Amino acid sequence: MKPRIAVLGCGYWGSNHIRTLKALGALYAVSDVNRARAEGFASEQDCLAIEPDRLFERNDIDAIVMALPPQFHADTAVRAVESGKDVLVEKPIALTVADAERAVKAAKDNGRIFMVGHVLRFHPAFETLKALIDNGELGEVRYIHSHRLGLGKFHTENDALWDLAPHDLSMILAITGTEPIEVRGEGAALLDNLSDFAHLHMRFPNGLRSHLFASRLNPYRERRLTVVGTKAMAVFDDVEPWERKLAVYRHAVWQDSGQWAFTANEPSYVAVGEGMPLTRELAHFMQCIETRAEPRTDGEEAIRVLRILTAGTVIHTGS
Repeated sequence: MKPRIAVLGCGYWGSNHIRTLKALGALYAVSDVNRARAEGFASEQDCLAIEPDRLFERNDIDAIVMALPPQFHADTAVRAVESGKDVLVEKPIALTVADAERAVKAAKDNGRIFMVGHVLRFHPAFETLKALIDNGELGEVRYIHSHRLGLGKFHTENDALWDLAPHDLSMILAITGTEPIEVRGEGAALLDNLSDFAHLHMRFPNGLRSHLFASRLNPYRERRLTVVGTKAMAVFDDVEPWERKLAVYRHAVWQDSGQWAFTANEPSYVAVGEGMPLTRELAHFMQCIETRAEPRTDGEEAIRVLRILTAGTVIHTGS
């Protein structure tokens, strides 16, 4: 029997979880502080609407997907795992490393699955890129940079870095296999005291460097991860259509008689199987519930991401 999963938080992202879990045959209940909103989704998706406070005492619920404002994630996750529920918590799982560690420890202490919603780790294009890297197609990875830009969304509790960068940090950490030893952040706040433009510069133990640029006040959308290796370069561009999402550039640079020379080649596009990352993420969560396997994006990864976010956060003062 498929696990019985409830979605707590019926906002924009929670509604995506609701519809996807319904399609996967695992949606059992929805819950929101706005009772009318929850009942509307329950009626639309033919499932239960349960008050948030009653969700944790229900023995007929196996797991909870949490899509709440991030300041509520940690306490709610602790309550859920202590009630015997497995959890998938949307990013960020907390606003402090201490709160994240507390929630992850509670899950371990209670033998519960703790997964974080770093959904792009389940994107077929990223999975294919990761396989290319692991197989040595790019050579030694020397530099990674990512751009995640667009207009909105705007939050009162977290800035562009905390809202947008977790996706890219998750992918960067998956590629490097280690945490950075140096993190430097830069930010610009135009609307209030939270960064609307954020830059992260990272240095890793093996000399690899990385740069991340995130903005919620940009006139165009950009969703691009670039990996520079000693043999080739690759670009995962999620704005492009499926047949062009993953490109490999086999440029060459060398020294000739003391002068630098190079050849610039046209990209070759790598075939990527189509599939919705959220569907794949939730299917993975369901599999972890059933097998008790550790999730690909577990609580420890969420903590590593939060450490970087904390180190790279710029505090703006004044009006």
